[in-house]
Amino acid sequence: MIKSNLSRYIRVRFLVCFLVACTCLNLHAQELGDTITGKVHAIPEVGVKWRRVSPALTSTAPLQQMKKAEMERLGVLDVADAVRHFSGVSVKDYGGIGGLKTVSVRSLGAQHTAVSYDGVTVSNCQSGQVDVSRFSLDNVSELTLSIGQSDNIYQTARMFASAGVLSIETAKPDFNERPFRLIANMNAGSYGLANPSLFYAQKLNRIFSLTGYANYLRADGNYPFKLKNDTKWIDAKRNNSDIEAYRAEVNLFVTLNGKQDLKVKAYLFNSERGLPGGVIYDNAYAAERLYDRNYFGQVKYENRFSEKWKLQASGKFNYTWNRDYNKESSGITDDRFRQTETYLSATLWAEPVKGLSFSLAQDFAYNYLSTTLENNQSPERYTYLAVAAARYDNNHFSATASLLNTFITENVRTGDAADDRKHLSPAVSLSWKPFDFRLRFRASYKDIFRVPTFNDLYYLRIGNYKLKPETTRQVNLGTTWSSASLGLIDYLSLSVDAYYNKVEDKIVAMPTMFIWKMANLGKVETIGTDVNLAAEVELGKHYKVYLMGTYNYVQAEDITDRNSKLWRNQIIYTPKHSGSGSLTLENPYVNITYNLLYASERYSIAQNIPANRIKPYTDHGISLSRTFKWKKQSLRVQVDALNLSDKNYEIVRYYPMPGRNYKITINYYL
Repeated sequence: MIKSNLSRYIRVRFLVCFLVACTCLNLHAQELGDTITGKVHAIPEVGVKWRRVSPALTSTAPLQQMKKAEMERLGVLDVADAVRHFSGVSVKDYGGIGGLKTVSVRSLGAQHTAVSYDGVTVSNCQSGQVDVSRFSLDNVSELTLSIGQSDNIYQTARMFASAGVLSIETAKPDFNERPFRLIANMNAGSYGLANPSLFYAQKLNRIFSLTGYANYLRADGNYPFKLKNDTKWIDAKRNNSDIEAYRAEVNLFVTLNGKQDLKVKAYLFNSERGLPGGVIYDNAYAAERLYDRNYFGQVKYENRFSEKWKLQASGKFNYTWNRDYNKESSGITDDRFRQTETYLSATLWAEPVKGLSFSLAQDFAYNYLSTTLENNQSPERYTYLAVAAARYDNNHFSATASLLNTFITENVRTGDAADDRKHLSPAVSLSWKPFDFRLRFRASYKDIFRVPTFNDLYYLRIGNYKLKPETTRQVNLGTTWSSASLGLIDYLSLSVDAYYNKVEDKIVAMPTMFIWKMANLGKVETIGTDVNLAAEVELGKHYKVYLMGTYNYVQAEDITDRNSKLWRNQIIYTPKHSGSGSLTLENPYVNITYNLLYASERYSIAQNIPANRIKPYTDHGISLSRTFKWKKQSLRVQVDALNLSDKNYEIVRYYPMPGRNYKITINYYL
């Protein structure tokens, strides 16, 4: 027994001594070098490049993103210009800086596109369209466009209720370097453009932080143009195209603890603009004025109870006032509209098993519209939305499914109100990665409908309270691929999506005996393809090239009546071919960006005959920028030359766009 213990003791001591000796030899070798040459060898550093895969390439349905750095590279100055670089999107632009701008996704119409501002949708129950020109890019950090079923199931129910969603995310405070941030911007350019803005953020303490943003815009907008009206060229100057607008918002961020956050926003927009109207029969005169006031406050609360479940709730009150004043030879019209919305939403998310999550969302909205029009019916609408959604995700396969229940009821002060509307809207999307490299296939389906607007239902004698909602079915098949190791090309990504949409009970204006009347008489079938390409090439240590391109093919045809002259005609303002491209050279001196927008012929009226044809257009632009940095401050200067070919092309018939024009932008960051 003693012998055995002694033997074990000797073995342990020998092992300890051996390990100590090895450690000493290793340290000695590091100090003196290897045993052959006696030299010390430095191990060269190994650089590892890794790029996070963009959600746009892994999503189960088409998703496009544009961050602040990309906006600056493209040289875009407003939301409408940025969105034109997304595939599958058409922007209806009525010309000039003050012109209204609405967004349509895959030819479905602007009423099918929801606009979200910091997670809460912007609504307009009167027309159903959101004018994106009222949003500035100065305080925007990211734009996202999702088409069909979104992978994000942790969102409000209203975000599930549209064919496409344009999300605008504003800048959040960053206090890593100092307890405050200051960004001052100045845009100036042709036709009297002056657009200063100021963003300030302050960290009050560990719980509260505050941001404020103010923006002022004015422009004359009286640009010269040449336009061919039938067989005659019109050479004139745009008038009544001025705008003066104020924007301001304040955000309060409250960090209650590590799991709970609260964000409060107050927003103000006030504008007066001239509506230049269409140039018809050689007449460029216009006297219509539009006054807009929009104020809203919204609150968003989130509680992350654990990694397994969380809750978010939001509320919003929106007030909108519009005045449409027109001094025509036939007389003066002065119509005023006031609409309010009260909106509440709550979403509960849970992940009981890793990779498998569920959500329940419930929304309520109350809308009211009052006008000075004769026989004002003062409609009010109650909307209840409920969504149950699920998502499964692993390295090779992901799936998202949702079921939206909609219930809408309305009342009017006089006359008849529309019937109650109930609808179940299913949606499902899949993504599959069959191989280890970054190739994915995706498929999605969404059934959605658009409720008639108050104008559709109750506007003067045109409205029709018996209208049914437009129903839309969306099918998408696509593939995405990316690579970060292609020799000279640092990064390359490609996505191709083919889609089929069918709209039934389309709401259109139809002539009756003496007046026009809104009716459900339309059916539209759409077949299309969206292509997105992005590449980055590093030419040297401080030289880099960025390439972006999109191509859209859309065949959107009227299939209402086989015996009609409109059978299989392309629907209005929808080009069959369109696209965009940009090429940027980053270097230590001046960054250079070339932008291109293209749209093929369109038709201004449903019948596709030469008299209704709008010519194709190509818009070229170039942007030069340079950033100067010192200490913790920076100054960025950008100069833009837009529409280099100086063509007064039309996006909307008889609304000529500005010719060649110039802008300068100065951004100061502290």
